[in-house]
Amino acid sequence: MSTADNIFLLRTKMLANGIDAVIIPNSDPHMSEYISGHWKKRDFISGFTGSAGTIVIMADEAGLWTDSRYYLQAEDELAGSGIDLYKTGESSTPHYSDWIAERLNPGSTISIESLVFSTDDARKLAKKFKPYGLHLDTQGNILDEIWQGRPPIPENNVFVHDTEYAGLSRTEKITMIREEMRNVDASHYIVSALDEIAWVLNLRGSDVSYNPVFHSYLIISLDSVHLFIDTHKITANIGKELSNDEISIHLYGDVFKWINEMPSDSGLLFDTSTTNARIYSLIPKEVIKIENPSYVRRIKGTKNEVEQNGFRTAMLKDGVAMTKFLHWLEQEVPSGNVSEISASKQLKKFRAENENFIGESFGTISGFGAHGAIVHYSADKDSDIKLTTNSFYLVDSGGQYLEGTTDITRTIHFGEPTEQQKTDFTLVLKGNIALDSTIFPKGTRGVHLDILARKALWSHGLNYGHGTGHGVGCFLNVHEGPQSIRPDDNGICLEEGMVSSNEPGLYRANEYGIRIENLLLTTKAQSTEFGDFLQFETLTLCPIDLKSIKKELLTEEEILWLNNYHKNVYESVSPFLNDTLKAWLKENTRSI
Repeated sequence: MSTADNIFLLRTKMLANGIDAVIIPNSDPHMSEYISGHWKKRDFISGFTGSAGTIVIMADEAGLWTDSRYYLQAEDELAGSGIDLYKTGESSTPHYSDWIAERLNPGSTISIESLVFSTDDARKLAKKFKPYGLHLDTQGNILDEIWQGRPPIPENNVFVHDTEYAGLSRTEKITMIREEMRNVDASHYIVSALDEIAWVLNLRGSDVSYNPVFHSYLIISLDSVHLFIDTHKITANIGKELSNDEISIHLYGDVFKWINEMPSDSGLLFDTSTTNARIYSLIPKEVIKIENPSYVRRIKGTKNEVEQNGFRTAMLKDGVAMTKFLHWLEQEVPSGNVSEISASKQLKKFRAENENFIGESFGTISGFGAHGAIVHYSADKDSDIKLTTNSFYLVDSGGQYLEGTTDITRTIHFGEPTEQQKTDFTLVLKGNIALDSTIFPKGTRGVHLDILARKALWSHGLNYGHGTGHGVGCFLNVHEGPQSIRPDDNGICLEEGMVSSNEPGLYRANEYGIRIENLLLTTKAQSTEFGDFLQFETLTLCPIDLKSIKKELLTEEEILWLNNYHKNVYESVSPFLNDTLKAWLKENTRSI
């Protein structure tokens, strides 16, 4: 059935149930960014497949709200569906809750499924709609009635992530968490975010594509630990390990009953941004609710020494794979036989040659020419095109290794770039270098540094719509918090041990896209009478396209940075290459 047919069926159900609007986010009960097929309700009803976006269906209107990464993709995927695109981040775009409130009369009912809305978001919606006399029904799930062939929740086994890679045992992590619980007078702590549960327990899974996580909830008390999971996912050996660490196992769905029957004298610690509204509604009134940002997210975000070394190992392996790939492209593209899809498949093959490679960390963005301007482009059999020598090729990719998670973007030209292309590329590079090489006082937040990556572009009247940097998990999700580097202030300071991306870009619609991305580790720089200062260590080891650089736009300091970076790339990666690849890498990391 088509998207229009599915929307018609949904509207029929809405009419029969007295529902005037349905809000469908891209979410699951754990507030995950990337979700399993079982929870992709928004994709099913709209046809839009981006990782961010919310759809609203009303009797005679429908809208999808998504950010700048997906504007071009959404226009394509929504074509003919009757769904209007609303571009979040633009001043003229209303929030979807305002859009609904302006269109409905008092007494109208808006339906959401509390299981896939965070406590925060459900509260905001209730607060927004109350002055308008609108009723928010949080038990909505009428879309389930029309979704034929809905995928089940995955039933894959979990596996152990050894302490040699994790650095801390699960019992050590639980001890740290209990110390924090005592500090806030909490008797219980519910952890809902899947990557946080995986990190605490030193377990990994494969329930969500590219993200080594598994569907579960975790409740930690001062004297017990309870894991809620489909028990067939736990092997006998892992079950014994958990039992030895005094962790009891319950059925996944039993978490709701457990919460509802908590002792009345409990103090429950939870994060309202990741705990779904269904769970919140079941907490007994007598239980003291302690609402704090996730402590697990904070300690997970600052990598221990073992994890930091793991990232260095993973990025070295990735550098070898990327060197092989870039050399392969240079040899094969002129023949006209390389397409966006075949290129991404070849890159995966090179990564798979590395020891401890588990899989990709996200779907490779392999975009040539105009497709590179689609920030989160995903090539398919209909859009796949050949790579040629007349434009830029943008490839954003990453790998999951036992040692760590990688994320890298390179933009390459296989012919002779135009003057405009060189200028654009160099301005993006200047932004990358400016952020990479900065030294900043402890207490600095990502919002304070974001301008460094944009200044060169701004001076030419150019900009990009996405953030500059996100946190990266250690053999976990490629996007994680708590830190970010972007124009929005999330109040989080950069701290030693955090791994962040550095990925300024520039996108000329229907022409090409440019993005240069390295991963950075926050480290100590120096201490003076003015305080403690931090800096970045560049983890990524891969050449930057020299032919696309306009040298006269670079300062002496920027040229020195580039030459030193390339010297480090060659010295680190070349010992793992044959003579042919070593010679190629030498040429492509030469000093300018």
